[in-house]
Amino acid sequence: MSEVAAVLLIAMLVLVLAVLGAAGAGKLARLDGASYPTALRQAAAAFAAVIMLAAAVAAAAGEVCC
Repeated sequence: MSEVAAVLLIAMLVLVLAVLGAAGAGKLARLDGASYPTALRQAAAAFAAVIMLAAAVAAAAGEVCC
């Protein structure tokens, strides 16, 4: 597998996981009784947190591997 294909595959996997995490956070917020804007804000925060965590792991792996 080429490096470009591997990077694209990993990027798509991270995006799918971020969307799933955001959807779960929004659903849990709504089940807890939060309003729609509050649930959307919590979902956006969860999405950003997953993306930031993936970036941090990628940066750390880049320092260790290369």
